[in-house]
Amino acid sequence: MRAEGQAYIDKIEASLALVRKFLDWDKALRRMDELNARVEDPDLWNNPKEAEEVMRERRRLDEAINAVNNINQEMQDAVEFIDMGEAEDDEATVKEGLESLAALVERAERDKVEALLAGEADGNDTYLEIHAGAGGTESQDWAEMLQRMYVRWGERRGFKVEIVDYHAGEQAGIKSVTLLIKGQNAYGYAKTESGVHRLVRISPYDSAAKRHTSFSSVWVYPVIDDNIDIAVNEGDLKIDTYRASGAGGQHVNTTDSAVRITHIPSGIVVASQNDRSQHKNRAEAMSMLKARLYEEELRKREEAAMDEHASKSEIGWGSQIRSYVLQPYQMVKDLRTGVTSSSPSDVLDGSLDPFMAAALSQRVSGEQVEVEDVD
Repeated sequence: MRAEGQAYIDKIEASLALVRKFLDWDKALRRMDELNARVEDPDLWNNPKEAEEVMRERRRLDEAINAVNNINQEMQDAVEFIDMGEAEDDEATVKEGLESLAALVERAERDKVEALLAGEADGNDTYLEIHAGAGGTESQDWAEMLQRMYVRWGERRGFKVEIVDYHAGEQAGIKSVTLLIKGQNAYGYAKTESGVHRLVRISPYDSAAKRHTSFSSVWVYPVIDDNIDIAVNEGDLKIDTYRASGAGGQHVNTTDSAVRITHIPSGIVVASQNDRSQHKNRAEAMSMLKARLYEEELRKREEAAMDEHASKSEIGWGSQIRSYVLQPYQMVKDLRTGVTSSSPSDVLDGSLDPFMAAALSQRVSGEQVEVEDVD
């Protein structure tokens, strides 16, 4: 086998190994047998809700198992094809086999990411909050750049992006914004973006043209559906109303239609000003609060799972995750996974999928990447 072909095989096998680890392969096969047996039981269909849940789990597991088996079989077929071409000194056959392996690398990576998006809420829509850090106009401008980046990322994936809450900066940019991103697996992809994002550049607001470092934080939490019940005690809530304002600072209306809800026990604060109706904004804010409480529970579960498996990997919720350097050189570096890009303009225009895929993989592999900080 040529070095080029072996490199393809190594990449494919690495992707398949990660999926098997994520699925807990032997356990997944046993669970598939159990689900098949339940589907064949006529009594299951007496309870439509239970039947629907069983069929959904069976379909998800069946797709993941078949994807692994199919890619593994196609890889073996391509290797045999290449070996045959090399034995007969048929360069065209070898080339065709290598091309098949190259295509399988891309498919294995795509299927790997899809398999990793099998968490409890990964398929849901998502809220994404951006908050400017200390630093006034610099950080507020950076927060607005991040807002545009995530809007463009959502558009690239065919998602619908709405602004739920918006607070303009004092001179430029934004103090904070909450986006609602709607689309299949929106939360599953975006959840890896929670953390602090750092920008290094020559400030357009500094007459001395000095290099500045700015920080903004991103927080991602899933929209919860009717199947997830989150109890909220009304006595634990502080509800305020205020006059809504839109992008650019213009008034959306002249009444106190915007709603802010503070959950006193947790300190969580959510707000909505997306609608002229105070009633609808209150309903949206309550949905956001339940989503935040649910996300907090998911975080605790993930931390417990990481501790249980004695993983060295850090989840990194709320910690610095990525640096975007525009001066004195051009680079974006993820401080968790080591993934880099030499084209910050592409990343800031929404090219985030490589960073998200690597972060998802790291959560499963448990590998801690040592990455030097970007100055």
